[in-house]
Amino acid sequence: MNTHLNRIVLACCCAAFLAGCKQSSTVRITGEAPPAPVAAPRSEPIFYNGKTYHLDFAPSGGGLYSMAVSGMGPKQKKDAVNVATSSLSYFACPDGHRGKLQSEPAYVEAKWRMQAKCG
Repeated sequence: MNTHLNRIVLACCCAAFLAGCKQSSTVRITGEAPPAPVAAPRSEPIFYNGKTYHLDFAPSGGGLYSMAVSGMGPKQKKDAVNVATSSLSYFACPDGHRGKLQSEPAYVEAKWRMQAKCG
């Protein structure tokens, strides 16, 4: 009887262990260096929430970047800010600093325009 109970406990432990191993990780480790900080105007397609948008940005002096996100509507201010600040963090900010807005975003000529800096 005791052997039967031990087998059941062992089977449950194995099932729990295998269930934990079943999930795959999305972490990738590469030997690639992060991109160099932006010193000239740059234009990038950005994939966000299942769609591709277009980001134009350029240094404008004093650590500021002029940014424009196109492909979004006038009610997508929050999405445009997320695209701009996270992209600035990736392309221009050293050592994992986040992009921070320095001006209120404005929707002009079908683009969200704003200024941001690393910080």
